[in-house]
Amino acid sequence: MVLGREALRQLLAQEPPLVKGLVNLEEQLQPQGIDLTVRSVSRFGAAGQLGQSNEDRLLPPLVPLAPGENGYWNLGLGPYMITYNEEVRIPGHLMALGRPRSSMLRCGATLHTAVWDAGYYGRSQSLLVVHHPSGFRLAKDARVMQLVFLALTEELAQGYSGAFQGENL
Repeated sequence: MVLGREALRQLLAQEPPLVKGLVNLEEQLQPQGIDLTVRSVSRFGAAGQLGQSNEDRLLPPLVPLAPGENGYWNLGLGPYMITYNEEVRIPGHLMALGRPRSSMLRCGATLHTAVWDAGYYGRSQSLLVVHHPSGFRLAKDARVMQLVFLALTEELAQGYSGAFQGENL
């Protein structure tokens, strides 16, 4: 079951809130999700690596990009890592899926995210890929992704406890 606006509003009002640090609650609260906004953009500084175990994982270094004129990043073709403004705290009875806003797709850019597990908390990141040959302009605090929350059939006794727990806080 996907959570609607009023259920999300109630979870935003509780302590701790489902999402903290919203730029504009009324703009970001959608009929079936919450829009997340851009805090920063980075490019990849080297290659990464995944092996058979987490010990073989090597994340590439990120090189922060400063926004230019009027708070916009002028992004060329290729991959970027974005960090969101909002801190998300997913309770044990929910999970979430992130989807790019349709306006991003209509500009020739998209976002890729993984499953947002029950029990996760942090200020997450997503892969932004610019496909349009002329590039893409992105403003700081722009709404780029809708996080859609789904109820689990049972509350998890032990939720997410991986390496990205509490990231970017």
